[in-house]
Amino acid sequence: MKIFEALRQDHEKQRLLLKILAETSGNTPARQEYFEELKQQLESHAIAEERHFYTHLLEKDATIDLTRHGIAEHHEIDELIAKLDDTDMSSPAWLHHLKVLQGKVEHHLADEEQEFFHVAGRVLNEHQKTELAAGYKKEMNQELAS
Repeated sequence: MKIFEALRQDHEKQRLLLKILAETSGNTPARQEYFEELKQQLESHAIAEERHFYTHLLEKDATIDLTRHGIAEHHEIDELIAKLDDTDMSSPAWLHHLKVLQGKVEHHLADEEQEFFHVAGRVLNEHQKTELAAGYKKEMNQELAS
């Protein structure tokens, strides 16, 4: 498996969780459970992606700006999650904040998949792509387990 496939698999989980959450209402156990799972997925993904993908791309001129942009978007996503944490789930504002988060995450994932992966694919060799995927998957599993 290459790093791009590993990341795309987790991107699909994030999209699905966001879609499911957007269809929930009120302060229900289902909303709480899906939100906790989404938070864990997004936080673990950002940590593993930054350690096992972004750090290697900060060293390359062709990918430094895209990498910095991706890290900045991770920070914005963290801030939106904190806003959701601080908002009552039964409030209409919670769903509004979730929709903003959904838009930001989907934009970030599209940026990565449609632009960043193509540029990164040219600067990483096949061995690096495989090694980065292994490190990423291992880190994701450790983060999700903790």
